[in-house]
Amino acid sequence: MTVREGSLEAPTRHPVDWLSPDFYDQEKLFGEMHRVFDICHGCRRCVNLCTSFPTLFDLIDEGKTGELDGVEKQDLWKVVDKCYLCDMCYMTKCPYVPPHPWNVDFPHLMLRAKAVKFKKGETTFRDKLLTSTDAVGKLASIPVVVQMVNAVNKTAVTRRVMEFVIGVHHKRELPEYSSAKFRSTARPDSSFPVRDGKNAPGKVAVFSTCYINYNEPGIGHDLLKILAHNEVPAIVVEKEACCGMPKLELGDLDTVKKLKEANIPVLAKLAKEGYAILTAVPSCTLMFKQELPLMFPEDPDVKAVQEAMFDPFEYLIMRKRDGFLKTDFSKPLGKVSYHIPCHLRVQNMGQKTREVLELVPGTQVNTVERCSGHDGTWGVKTEYFDESMKIGRAVFRQMASVEPDYVSSDCAIAGRHIKQGMRDGGMDQGRGGKQHPLTLIRMAYGL
Repeated sequence: MTVREGSLEAPTRHPVDWLSPDFYDQEKLFGEMHRVFDICHGCRRCVNLCTSFPTLFDLIDEGKTGELDGVEKQDLWKVVDKCYLCDMCYMTKCPYVPPHPWNVDFPHLMLRAKAVKFKKGETTFRDKLLTSTDAVGKLASIPVVVQMVNAVNKTAVTRRVMEFVIGVHHKRELPEYSSAKFRSTARPDSSFPVRDGKNAPGKVAVFSTCYINYNEPGIGHDLLKILAHNEVPAIVVEKEACCGMPKLELGDLDTVKKLKEANIPVLAKLAKEGYAILTAVPSCTLMFKQELPLMFPEDPDVKAVQEAMFDPFEYLIMRKRDGFLKTDFSKPLGKVSYHIPCHLRVQNMGQKTREVLELVPGTQVNTVERCSGHDGTWGVKTEYFDESMKIGRAVFRQMASVEPDYVSSDCAIAGRHIKQGMRDGGMDQGRGGKQHPLTLIRMAYGL
């Protein structure tokens, strides 16, 4: 029987069968890894996306036979460790994703492998700590503690100690923590009348996210100001936990379930009350739009939240289509180098942030659509820092190429990584420095 080469059909995603005992069977995992890796070996289209694929191909090419059967099974874990689940191979390169009969889903195979590794107890304390974003944020943002934490993160000697003790690279710039947490200082305005549109609801609930709450609350405040300027009644979600993406990337699926059980009932209630739910972190939005629905495909509340979840700029464009978005921008932004994060691209909604930025008169947007190489925790680790900077080099150059006034990314962590790469490379970082797109739109409104 002949199997067609490639596919022209839209990719589909099968549910993650993580509750099946076979999911954690290591020999069955290795069998599926061998099947998929052999297809990758014969294709090699993804070689320039990240370091997982070059690692795989080097193992094969330098092996005993020049084929996958010449690679030791245990060496395949090296491929797993290099994958940070950006999903770009699935979304942009692989011609064999479902519905193609070869059914290649490399990212979710890597997720399965990480879950097996976690179940075996082979996950380090460092990785468990870095993915406990809510717990670490609560501790680090205590008023007295926050000053010490921020000082430690900026001191060369203590950063060397940190690298030695827990494996966080001393050169990686880390985000500061804020004692003025977003959730405790947010002042949403819900007084406006609700104006539902054809494309989006007329009222918003903001899911804060760990990063906005503990690290950069100003981004959340900017979102609330934009909503208020457009007379959209808004609230902050009454109770929330981490979205679960860091634990998903760790392979700790049981904790993902616990976090889902904390978040989904609250969010589903809001969804059923007609709220659009917005998060200002693409990975968190993706978690509710894609990963939780694939892990819990039969849960109607998860489905309700999925349908109510919006990226902020996706929501603003929908409001524009409904005739409700104000375009009374008073400040031009000049040249903006804008980076689209991987987890925003995976949402398959087009370049909505760019569309909104280009509504501002006197603004030219240089759009860079390529992985920056950071990933939430991957790029801070001692063993992967250099690779993360190598992956980002093309992005750094493209962002600097237009001598921008501002450098911006929907992913605040990627934005910091890009700024560091541009600075270390002696490139122009822009007179206005790094600013989140929501901050730029707030500035353009003159707010």
